[in-house]
Amino acid sequence: MRRLDGLLHGDYRTLFRGAGLDLADLREYQYHDDVRHIDWNVTARMQQPFVRTFNEERDLTAWFLLDLSPSLDFGSGEAAKRQVAAEFVALLARLFTRRGNRVGAMFYGDAVDTVIPARTGRLHVLQLLHRMLAREARERSAPTDLTAFIESAAAMMRRRALVFVVSDFVSRPGWGPALARLNRRHEVIAVRLHDPMETELPDLGLVVIQDAESGEQLLVDTHDRGFRRRFAAAAARREREVRAQLAHAQCDALELATDDDLADTVFRFADLRKRRAQLNAGGGLPRHLEENREVPVA
Repeated sequence: MRRLDGLLHGDYRTLFRGAGLDLADLREYQYHDDVRHIDWNVTARMQQPFVRTFNEERDLTAWFLLDLSPSLDFGSGEAAKRQVAAEFVALLARLFTRRGNRVGAMFYGDAVDTVIPARTGRLHVLQLLHRMLAREARERSAPTDLTAFIESAAAMMRRRALVFVVSDFVSRPGWGPALARLNRRHEVIAVRLHDPMETELPDLGLVVIQDAESGEQLLVDTHDRGFRRRFAAAAARREREVRAQLAHAQCDALELATDDDLADTVFRFADLRKRRAQLNAGGGLPRHLEENREVPVA
C-alpha cells in the first residue's frame, strides 16, 4: 500500500475518477465523449460541437462483487486465487477508505448470500476481510452462474458506483450481456484471477484432476504430449471466449495471476487508464509511449 499510496491519486483525489456536477470548462467534442455532455447553445453559436467538463467528485463509492466459488481455491504455487483476491480487496479498499471513500462487498456462492453495506474506515475494511477469509468452502450443487450474480448485484446497487467484479470467470456462458448492462449504469472493472497451470500443463506423469465446480475426477497422463496440446487448445478457446465477452461488455479487465506482483500490476493498470483518459480528452502521450499506445482491454 505504501508503494501505491500517492503515486496513483496524489494526496486527496481518489484512484479512479468519478463524474462531477460542478461545471469546470467547455472544450471541443472529442471521439468517445459522452453526447449527453454536449452544450447545445455553445454548439449552435460556434457551429461545431462543444462539451461541458466537470470538476471531479472527491466522494466515491466502490463495490467489490466477489465470486467465491470453489474454483478460486486453486493455485499451483504459493498462493491460491482466493488469496490473491483477498490481497487485491485489502489493497484497494484501504486506499479508498484512507481518503474517506466508502467500500462495500457482495459475496457469491450459489447466489448473492452476503452483502456488506458500503461504509468507510479501517475497521470496516478489517471486517470485510475477516468475513471473506473466514468464509468456509461450500460444495457446489450447480455450476457458477455469473449472469445471476451480476443481475442480483445490479438490482441492489441503486447509486452509481465503481464496481470491481472479482472472479476467475469460470461460469456458465452468456454473462457478457449482463456485464454490459451493469457497465452502462456504473463504472465496471473486471478483475480476472487466473493461474499459469490453467492454460498449460507440465509433464507430471499420471495425476488425478478434479473439477472444482462439479467435483468430477479424472485420471490423466500428463506425460502424453497430445493430451497436453489438447488441454492447451481448450484453454486457448476458453480464453478467447472470456475476452470476447469482456470486449462485448466494453469493460476494462485487470488480469491478476497467482504469481504476479500485485502492486506493480495495479499500478500499471491505473497508469494505462490515465493515459487513455488523456487521449480521449485530446491530450498526447509522452514521447516514450507514442509508439506503443496501450490501453487496458478485455
